[in-house]
Amino acid sequence: SLIFPFLIRGGKATPFIPFALAFIYCAFNGYLQARFLSKYAVYPSNWITGPRFLAGFALWVFGLSVNLHSDHILRKLRKPGETVYKIPHGGMFEYVSGANFLGEIVEWTGFAIACWSLPSAAFAIFGFFILASRATQHHRWYLEKFEDYPKSRKALIPFLY
Repeated sequence: SLIFPFLIRGGKATPFIPFALAFIYCAFNGYLQARFLSKYAVYPSNWITGPRFLAGFALWVFGLSVNLHSDHILRKLRKPGETVYKIPHGGMFEYVSGANFLGEIVEWTGFAIACWSLPSAAFAIFGFFILASRATQHHRWYLEKFEDYPKSRKALIPFLY
């Protein structure tokens, strides 16, 4: 959230209001997660070796790798100085238009499973709805903008949606 905008090349500037709202949302979420985990969470000593934590952690790592790889693909679409839009290919972009959004949803779902807390579950659920709507908007835009956009590519969930 904080690094990717500084790595992208070309394109339009980010409007201030969406940037400010995203910053406030992320800051508030970070506070809630940190406050819960540092003050209220009580886990048994073997929590990090238990199946729930390990499954959540594995899911988080997988989502992170999808997210980072997808962001890399998006950053490499344009050469320095280019402003033209292109169709992303590779990785999960072969299956969905919102591969980066899918990766982030999987990340935070894994985090919620690993933490097994109300704040982490709430963030995963709210994140899903926000990112699913963005993936749907991006998918519609790609379909309108590019006649040769892959028709089998879904918006967010491979083969389904």
